[in-house]
Parts: sequence; C-alpha cells; structure tokens
Amino acid sequence: MSVTETGADAPAVPPDASVPRSVDEAAALLADGAIAALPGWVERCVVEACERAGVTAQELGELAQAAGEQCVAEIGPPLRDLLATDVDEQQTTPLSVLRGAVRFPTEVLADGGVPALERDDFDASRFPDDPYGLTPASFADIEPDLGPMGIAWGAAKAFEVLQRRRAEGQR
Repeated sequence: MSVTETGADAPAVPPDASVPRSVDEAAALLADGAIAALPGWVERCVVEACERAGVTAQELGELAQAAGEQCVAEIGPPLRDLLATDVDEQQTTPLSVLRGAVRFPTEVLADGGVPALERDDFDASRFPDDPYGLTPASFADIEPDLGPMGIAWGAAKAFEVLQRRRAEGQR
C-alpha cells in the first residue's frame, strides 16, 4: 500500500482552515476576535453576576450594553497596539490587557447595587479590583472561540522568537 492509498500524505489541516501564516496574522485574528467578543462578554458578566446574587439583571441591560461599547472603545486600541508591537518589545500580554476590561461590568454591577461575591484570599489579593470574580483566566473565558486564537498567537509568537534566537546564534 502506498502513502497515497493510506492518506498519510493528506494535509494535516484542511486547505480551507483558518491557520495564521505569521505572528502578525495571528495577532490580527486575536485582536479582531477579542474586540468583537468584548461587548457580549460584558453583558454576560452582568447577567451571570446578577443570577449568582439572585438579582434581576433586566434593568441593567442597557447599562451593560453601553458598558460593552465603552469597553471596546477603551480596551480595543491598547490591545491592537500591543499585538502590533514587535514580539521582542512587548511588555505585557494580550490577556493582561483584556483583564483590564473587568472594570466595565464591575461598574455596572456596583452602580446597580448588586452585592459582591465572597472571594478567597488568593482571588482577593490577586484581583483586588474584581469584587465579582469576573477576571478571565484564559481567552476562552471571554469567548470560547478565542481559546484557539490565543493558542495560535502564542505558538506563532514563540516560533518567531525561536527563529530569531536561532538566527542570532548563527551570526
């Protein structure tokens, strides 16, 4: 049996799959995906925090929607700037930038009188500005589809850094 008959020479990724070809392409996909997901994430955070607290979220809907739009306006540009920065010059991570978005649903909840969560000492000390426990642990916490985008960006960044270090070693 030949390689062709077994299918072993078939591409590992279908040709129509969205696989970034560079760190820049992966960064653009991650930025676009995260920015598109932020308004829905803010609204979901408000609804879920209200449900946990036993509070009706209906009257906070318009405020959550406005906060989502404001979140995009304030978090989107620094996220794009970071992801457009050369990988050797990046001083933080996209997830760190996105974690700053927690203030938008937090403000809606606090202004709406929603009681804060009782948090453990680690969460309270690590995320003191997040009384509702909304800080995303991963890209997928913002939107499930962002998980693979974040992994693709991280892999592309690591590959770029590795290639540069290898090239430096060959000089």
